[in-house]
Amino acid sequence: MTISYYGEGCFKIQSGEAAVLIDPPSPQSGLTTPRFKADIILKTLTSFPIDSQLTADDQRLIYGPGEYNIKEIDILGLANKKESAENFLKTIYLIKTESLKLCLLGHLAEAPEPDIAKHLEEIDILFIPAGGNPFIGQEEAMKLIKNIEPKIVIPSFYKIPGLKRKSDDLKIFLKEINHGKYEPQEKLIVKKKDLTEIKKTEVVVLKT
Repeated sequence: MTISYYGEGCFKIQSGEAAVLIDPPSPQSGLTTPRFKADIILKTLTSFPIDSQLTADDQRLIYGPGEYNIKEIDILGLANKKESAENFLKTIYLIKTESLKLCLLGHLAEAPEPDIAKHLEEIDILFIPAGGNPFIGQEEAMKLIKNIEPKIVIPSFYKIPGLKRKSDDLKIFLKEINHGKYEPQEKLIVKKKDLTEIKKTEVVVLKT
């Protein structure tokens, strides 16, 4: 599996021949939408009303809770009802592929409710907001990471060049979780067997 980062909550997960695109950024963000053919597009934040023509034309798009299986990738969408409203829906996703279990917390602002938290076990890779307000605070994020105990944490939604909205520097998040110097990676290439020796959660910072 190969994971690449494009800023905010946008990632590419390449599993075999299948490419998954997570939360492509809007033009208003100041970031560029990645240009590659995605077999699956996941949105952790959906605004209503949804363009029915878009969903009819694009069968790759997953934008809410449910169970899905596409190209041998299992996806479980969990509605974050506590943080949703009439005009938008937040979704947390669990992805299982290549014997790896990934958790996408998306636009999370608070620790998940028990009905969601019970699903967050034996997580190999956790994607979590790291830039503070309007997302989960760095201190609360640290507590959540300790509770979930993933093998790898990949931060998202932090300050990067070109981002128009205000966001905290990644260093604040890394300091909170007692992670000092770091060397950003172009991409993360990982297999299940690579994680067997990890005894303490590791933070992987990806370049945009």
